Amino acid sequence: MRNIARIEVRVGDINYGGHMGNDKSLLIFHDARLAYLESLGFSEKNIGGPGIIMRDAQVTFRKEVFLHDVLTVDVGIDEVTTTSFNMVYTVKRDNDGVVVFVGSTGIVAFDYDVKKIARLPEAFIQKISQ
Repeated sequence: MRNIARIEVRVGDINYGGHMGNDKSLLIFHDARLAYLESLGFSEKNIGGPGIIMRDAQVTFRKEVFLHDVLTVDVGIDEVTTTSFNMVYTVKRDNDGVVVFVGSTGIVAFDYDVKKIARLPEAFIQKISQ
């Protein structure tokens, strides 16, 4: 797991219950995924050839998150196959280090030109293995 992103909770992230809406967790995962890929020299549209597309997502909420909380996101990769991998996320509140939610996204290599699943490029596999 690599510490990859710090995100402050904004007013638009808060729902009628006075805490962060559950849908915002996927936006936080998205921001962290972009930062992780950029740290390796890639993007969602190019991981050494193909891009990526999300297959599924899972979130487990542990604590409420409130306006102006600063969250730190740790990102890792597991379950790598020839065409896919899982990105795993641990989100902690900065001021007390408490894990507020965790989750994963199933990611598939995807050739957007031909609209088909693709193989993970060797250069990408090498970078995520370091």
